[in-house]
Amino acid sequence: MATRRASTPARGLWEREPGSGVWWIRFRDTEGKLHREKVGRKSDAEALLNKRRNERRVGMKMPENVRTVPIQFGHLADYITQEYSRTHHADSRNVMQRLEKLKEHFGERPADSIKPAEIDHWLSRNTKTGSTANRYRAAMSLAYREGIRNGKVASNPVRLVKQRKEGGNVIRFLRENEEAALRAAIAEKYPEKMCELDISLGTGMRLSEQYGSRLCWQNVDFQRRVVDLSRTKNYTSRIIPMNADVFAAFMARRDQVPHAKSKDPVFDTLPRSWWDDVREQAGLLDYRWHDNRHTFCSRLAMRRVNLAAIKELAGHKTLAITARYAHLDDAAKRDAADSLLTPADSAGQPRPRTEQAKIIR
Repeated sequence: MATRRASTPARGLWEREPGSGVWWIRFRDTEGKLHREKVGRKSDAEALLNKRRNERRVGMKMPENVRTVPIQFGHLADYITQEYSRTHHADSRNVMQRLEKLKEHFGERPADSIKPAEIDHWLSRNTKTGSTANRYRAAMSLAYREGIRNGKVASNPVRLVKQRKEGGNVIRFLRENEEAALRAAIAEKYPEKMCELDISLGTGMRLSEQYGSRLCWQNVDFQRRVVDLSRTKNYTSRIIPMNADVFAAFMARRDQVPHAKSKDPVFDTLPRSWWDDVREQAGLLDYRWHDNRHTFCSRLAMRRVNLAAIKELAGHKTLAITARYAHLDDAAKRDAADSLLTPADSAGQPRPRTEQAKIIR
């Protein structure tokens, strides 16, 4: 018995996503203009393709190809938050939050109707710093790029929106008197939370690295006294040595959860209500949890730790990010200025300025 071969689709008939069962047709009208239409079942697509070809044969003027209902920006954003970001972003929570805010304004708009000037205006009115504006711009651009890749939109208007300048923001770090006030508030109301602050200030971990599944007990090596982070924001791993304060904080936390398993998170609840409460009591409402990371890097810089070492400890992607803390190394700048002092002569006496000037010339 002869084997029956699968029929080859007619020219102009294709399944955009193989196996989806959704078929499209492609044809030209009497003026030679190319049209594409989404149909559905293969049999229906074949019938419609034959109909369109017959209409051309009899010389009918074809109507403009009207797409199905234009896709809204909100649908592009939903795809990113529900599918793409969860798979490809180590810190998908931030991307989702930005897209949700963008949806409040652009969500119901047809994606192809949004102009670069509108996006630029929104960024100017809804973000306070250049870095924040650029993060929103990147999230919106990602939605359009994936829309283009999947045939949902034709262009990306965000590409024509200029990036904001970054780098002029003041780095907020904790000073000694502020830390004392903060610790006093925690000791009074939430003493069991002190270990969370100690670990944050002593390791410089990001919020997403310290809380949740990225920091489990199996990542805390009490023998080697290191924290082994295998999943970070930049898709890289890094090892953070534990100083005595951090080691003691992890030991205190282990005593709080004696039955925790190796794959259980060390901290599974984000610092929210208690953190806001102690910040208010300490008079530090402008100090965010992320500023603990700035404090970690700033204190290292002020202790003249090499920038390359700070970069590795903090897990920065580039040295340029770490260089933001270089200005805090006052001692290094003072040494540089002192290097210009008038050198002494052989007897140990400073050279006269005029003699020094002759030497320089």
